[in-house]
Amino acid sequence: MKKKYPIKPTEKQLNIMKLYWAMLGCEETHFFAKVYELEKKMCEDTEINDLEFFQVDNDFVGIGNIEKTMALIQREQLEKN
Repeated sequence: MKKKYPIKPTEKQLNIMKLYWAMLGCEETHFFAKVYELEKKMCEDTEINDLEFFQVDNDFVGIGNIEKTMALIQREQLEKN
């Protein structure tokens, strides 16, 4: 059985959604550029190469390094006072 959706965007509404989708893409690009700059600076300040903020299911969960020669430092440890 085919599901019926009560809301069907008009062409005008769809065009607005497309505009916001493009804006989201730009914001995402800016965000990940900032994350990269933070990672780069973190590497310089710690003198550990290839550090990165590690993500699982689009959520940052810790810090590790690309070569996996350092154990992942979990979010809980990073957020302890």
